[in-house]
Amino acid sequence: MPVISGATAPTFDLPNATFTGLASPSRGAKETCVWRTKVHPGAEPGMHSFDHEEVLVVVAGAGVAHLGESEHPVVTGDAIVVPSGTQFGLGNPHGEPLELIVALPVGALAHVNGQTVVPMPAQ
Repeated sequence: MPVISGATAPTFDLPNATFTGLASPSRGAKETCVWRTKVHPGAEPGMHSFDHEEVLVVVAGAGVAHLGESEHPVVTGDAIVVPSGTQFGLGNPHGEPLELIVALPVGALAHVNGQTVVPMPAQ
């Protein structure tokens, strides 16, 4: 399917963020997953890692990218490239949401709190 309707995109709510699945195997993508992430104001980073590289592009707002032991301020227009196996999380100390588009290969596994899972928007 070459066009996937955003109007029917599934959303997944976690305490610090909302994820909207745009492209995934269940929506017709075979090689690349894409989702929109909205990190809520005041959110602490939810640390995780993937077994593949993850790329995020900030489309609105500002926040802090935590990569390993480093913290990096990010703003609209910035891209974040997270190497495979790197502990990563996004914090939002600001009063407005931080919004990003995220891309990850189909089949990538997340490592979160001692568990290995396929992220919900990538299913």
